[in-house]
Amino acid sequence: MSVLFPKVNKPREWDYRPIYYDEQKEARKEKLARLHSHSLREEYERNKAERIAKQKSKMGFWIALFLIAALVYWFLQ
Repeated sequence: MSVLFPKVNKPREWDYRPIYYDEQKEARKEKLARLHSHSLREEYERNKAERIAKQKSKMGFWIALFLIAALVYWFLQ
């Protein structure tokens, strides 16, 4: 059989995978890595300080705005 039909090796398959940068995919991978590296409780505690700082900042803004409005009202009378 090998004399009449010699064995011919198959040509190598074309294995081309285009390389491109997917920003959203990289962001998802980074977020998953960050979540898996820390527990959710640690993440909550870290974000808690930021939330408290934002609330204080907002409260300070409204107090200052109220005081300025009160002073303007007082001077106009």
